[in-house]
Amino acid sequence: MTTSECYICVKEAKFDDLPPRECVAFDQHWRVAHAFDTALPGWLVLLPRRHVTAVHDLTDAEAAALGTWQVGLSRALRGVTGCDKTYVVQFAEAEGFAHVHFHIVPRTADLPQEQRGPGVFELLRRPKPERVTDEQADRIALSLRARLREHPDLA
Repeated sequence: MTTSECYICVKEAKFDDLPPRECVAFDQHWRVAHAFDTALPGWLVLLPRRHVTAVHDLTDAEAAALGTWQVGLSRALRGVTGCDKTYVVQFAEAEGFAHVHFHIVPRTADLPQEQRGPGVFELLRRPKPERVTDEQADRIALSLRARLREHPDLA
């Protein structure tokens, strides 16, 4: 796969023009986006800013920042969504999405049992009327961005 075929790299190439939902937060190594096609508000995706297809290929600097991002985003999600916990998942196997990326998924107390754990992926690729809208994702992104700025200790 070339970077021109990679969804994440195509978005990264347009970094300066990304809406809040596509750039919740970032540093030199990582960018955070709200997932698309999800019915779960606050489902985030943590993306390396360079094309990499396996976790073992992360640089030492990328790896060093990874845990801080995962914990900081989990804390920010708790503050914004009230979730009880977050799931952190990485596969990078879907067509066009072989670029390493980590799903940071808020699990709320009212999430049905069948949608907990791996069942949460039922909330991706939902029919359009069930999905978080772009406007909702932008609002969540801006709330998360503000929370991360107000509490730099989160990340």
